[in-house]
Amino acid sequence: MPGELAPDRRNLRVSHEDRDQVAEQLRVAAGDGRLTADELDERLETALTARTYGELEALLTDLPASPGAVLTPAPAPAPAAKELVQLKVSHSLIKRDGRWVVPRRLEVEARHGNVILDFSHAIISQPTLDLSISVGHGNIVLIVPAEIIVDLDSVTNGHGNIHQRVRHDSDTPVKLMVTVSGNVRHGNLVVRSPRGLRTRRSFWDWLFRRPAPAGLTAGAAARSLLP
Repeated sequence: MPGELAPDRRNLRVSHEDRDQVAEQLRVAAGDGRLTADELDERLETALTARTYGELEALLTDLPASPGAVLTPAPAPAPAAKELVQLKVSHSLIKRDGRWVVPRRLEVEARHGNVILDFSHAIISQPTLDLSISVGHGNIVLIVPAEIIVDLDSVTNGHGNIHQRVRHDSDTPVKLMVTVSGNVRHGNLVVRSPRGLRTRRSFWDWLFRRPAPAGLTAGAAARSLLP
């Protein structure tokens, strides 16, 4: 639409369909008597050779918008997934949440720190993820919604703890299959569903499922995710 394009959109390249849409708007305008035959020929030539949305917009600035007319750039493509991402933590916290891009392969090493991978709003562009882990005295927490399956059959447990707290419902379509391999020597591997963070709970907190207070620090948040 005239005047509706953001400045950073005007330099984006147009498609054949975009050019045809504008050409049709120009023909309608000429049929309504808003353009002369010479003006129509001149603008059609420009429209059919336009390269950017800004060039097309300039042809319509003095014309009312036609019902249903569209001059909107196509949405930007989703970021491409990396082939391999490696995360290593020692005495600190690594957290991936929000709209982070899930790679094809992910290697995570937690010596003494915490790694939290929250898939709740992650950008997923492939059906599988190979997750290789190495847990010393650290902790790895996977937060997965119902449409993500986590397979822990290939994980070796030394003196650590492995907790699978998510059971997949067969009626729920699978969006991502996460196959986990590696070893847990002394730390913890936890797979759980999204929920509000909790602090360490007393027996009565556990019994009544009391929520944790707001304003947890990063360290407290990490500890609350563990057994």
